[in-house]
Amino acid sequence: MTAQDFRKIALSLPETEERQHMDHPDFRVVGKILATLGYPDKTRAMVKLSPEQQHYFSRDYPNAFIPLKGAWGRRGATSVVLKAAGKDVLREAIQAAWRFNAPKRLIHLTSNRKNEFVNT
Repeated sequence: MTAQDFRKIALSLPETEERQHMDHPDFRVVGKILATLGYPDKTRAMVKLSPEQQHYFSRDYPNAFIPLKGAWGRRGATSVVLKAAGKDVLREAIQAAWRFNAPKRLIHLTSNRKNEFVNT
C-alpha cells in the first residue's frame, strides 16, 4: 500500500475530509480524527480503532498493525506499516476507524445502504 492508496480509501468514506495536524495529513469525520498519514515517518499511518478492533487487527496482522505506546495506544490508536498492509485489510481497518469515530446519525444513514463504502 502507498500513502496515496491510504488517502483514496479514507476520502471515499462519507463526510470525511483531509486536514493537517502536527505537520502531517489527517482524516476526519465531522471533525474527529480517524486516521493520519506520515506519522512517525512516511512509511506509516495511524488508524484510531476501538481497543477491541485494535486487538484483532494487531493479532491477525502483526507486521502491519502495531498499537501505539501509552494512553493513545490503550484507547485504540494503531500504527500501520503501509508496505505490510494489503489493500483489502487496510480498507477494512480504515472503515472500522470511520465507524468508531463517526456520529451515530451518520452510521445509521450509511448502514442501510447496500454498498456502504466506495471500493477503491
